[in-house]
Amino acid sequence: METQQLCPRFERAVELLSKRWTTLIVYQLMNGPQRFVGIENALPNLSGKVLSERLKELEEEEIIERAVYPEKPVRIEYSLTQKGRELAPLLENIQNWATRWIEVLPALEKQ
Repeated sequence: METQQLCPRFERAVELLSKRWTTLIVYQLMNGPQRFVGIENALPNLSGKVLSERLKELEEEEIIERAVYPEKPVRIEYSLTQKGRELAPLLENIQNWATRWIEVLPALEKQ
């Protein structure tokens, strides 16, 4: 059997998307632009500090963009870029796979 070497781009993509909460944040933003508090409320076990870190990382990778609206108080929304939206088929495939193969623990069903 031939040993296949990992593509550095694939390896980097998996490393990025496998950081805790990153994929769930992207998945949440598939619903459209959201404010920090909206993302935080949708993912209640995620701390504000980690959310802030992940949003900055995703913005640096150009997966999300941050829009600042000069209102009082200032409104900031996060949305997916084209690069981020192109993750939709991947996330849909994971969702379909999980629906078919992953059991939900009873404690998680109540949330």
